[in-house]
Amino acid sequence: MLVAGVTTSSAQEQQEQQAQTVVMISIDGFRHDYIEMYDAKNIAAIAAQGTRAEGLIPVYPAKTFPNHISIVTGQYPSNHGIVDNRFFDTERQQKYQMGDGVKDSTWLTTLPIWNLAEFQGVKAATFFWPESEARINGRTPSYYFNYSKPAPYEQRIDQIVQWLQLPKAARPRLVTGYFSLVDTMGHRFGPESEEVKEAVSYLDELIGDLWQRIQNDVDEPVNLILVSDHGMTQITAAEMIDTAQLPIDEALFTVVNAQTRLLIYPNQDTTEAQTEALREQLAAIQDKTFTIESEQQLQALNVSPGPRKPAIILGVDAPASFASRPKEQWRDGGTHGYHSRRDMDGIFIAAGPAIKQQQPLPRFQNIHIYPFMAELLNLELMTPIDGDLAVLHPLIRATGNP
Repeated sequence: MLVAGVTTSSAQEQQEQQAQTVVMISIDGFRHDYIEMYDAKNIAAIAAQGTRAEGLIPVYPAKTFPNHISIVTGQYPSNHGIVDNRFFDTERQQKYQMGDGVKDSTWLTTLPIWNLAEFQGVKAATFFWPESEARINGRTPSYYFNYSKPAPYEQRIDQIVQWLQLPKAARPRLVTGYFSLVDTMGHRFGPESEEVKEAVSYLDELIGDLWQRIQNDVDEPVNLILVSDHGMTQITAAEMIDTAQLPIDEALFTVVNAQTRLLIYPNQDTTEAQTEALREQLAAIQDKTFTIESEQQLQALNVSPGPRKPAIILGVDAPASFASRPKEQWRDGGTHGYHSRRDMDGIFIAAGPAIKQQQPLPRFQNIHIYPFMAELLNLELMTPIDGDLAVLHPLIRATGNP
C-alpha cells in the first residue's frame, strides 16, 4: 500500500524520525525577572538558544495547583476542575485540598497532556507534577512517582536522564518534572531575599546540568521547556486581615481562606436573602484592604458558574493578605494569587531541535502551552480546550531546518 508516494512502513519510519521528545520542567514560584535579578546564567543560556517569553501569565487565581493543571490541560480552572489550592464544592459538600485528586480523581474533569500522549501510543513520565499520580480517565503516565517533598533534587534530574536513556520501545517522549524550592523560599522570606537568591542559583545549576546531560548523554534530540506557575510578591504582617474579625456566621457559611482571596460558600440551608445580607455587610466595611469581586470581574477572569464558584469572593492586593492564624504567628514574607500583574508572571523558555530562536516573545497566558506541546509530540487533540495553538505555533520549525 502506498501513502504519499512511500510505502506504509517507510511512512511510519519517517514519522518516527520526525517524532519529537519534550521535557517540561516547572520551577514553582520562579518570577519572570529572577533570571536577571539573581544571575541565573544557565537558564539564560538555554533561553538564548531558543526562545523566552517576557512573562508567562497565570490563570486566575495565580496559585500552584490551578496553574499547573492549566499548563498541562490548556483549560481554565473552571473547566479542568481545580479552581484553587483549596476550595469547597457545594454539590459534593466536600473541601478540596492540594493533591486530593490522587485519592479521588473525580475532582479533575479534564485530559492532561500525559493522558493525551498515552491514549495515542506515546509513553509519558512525570516526576511530581501536581496531580500527576491521579488516575485520571482511568490512566496514569507510564512512569511516575508519588509526591514526596524531601526527594533529593539531584535524584529527580538523574531519573529524568535515565528515562531518556531507556531503550526506544520503553522510552517516554514526554517527561515533566517539578521543583518547589524557589516557591518555598519566596513564601518564607519574600522574593527579594538572600534565601530566594540561593534557591535560584541552586536550581540554575541543576537545570544547567540537565541541559548538558541531554546534549551529551541522550542519543536523540530533546526539546526542553522551562515554565513556572506564577511569580511572587512581598506581603507584610502589618497589612494582614484577621478573618475572625469579619462578620461571617460560620453556621450559615463555609469559608476557605486562600490567603489572597477569601472564598465564602452558603451552607445547604442558607437562604439567598442571608447571602445577600452578608454581601451588604461586607460591602459596608470594604475599604482599601479588601474588596468584593464583582460578577463582571469574575466573568472577565473566565470564572464560570458551578458548585465550586463561591457566592462571595473577597480579594486583596499586595502587601495585604488574609490570615486565620493567631496574630503572634503573623510574619512578613511572600505570596501569590493576586490578579494578573507583572510580579505574578512566571517564566516560559523553550529550546531544542524543533524550537526557533525568537527573542523576545511577548508575554502570554499559560493555557497555550498544551496545544504547543501536543503539536511538538504530533498528538491530536481529543477534547475542547481554551488554549490556542496559533499563539506558539510560530516557534515550531521543521527538525533540522534553521
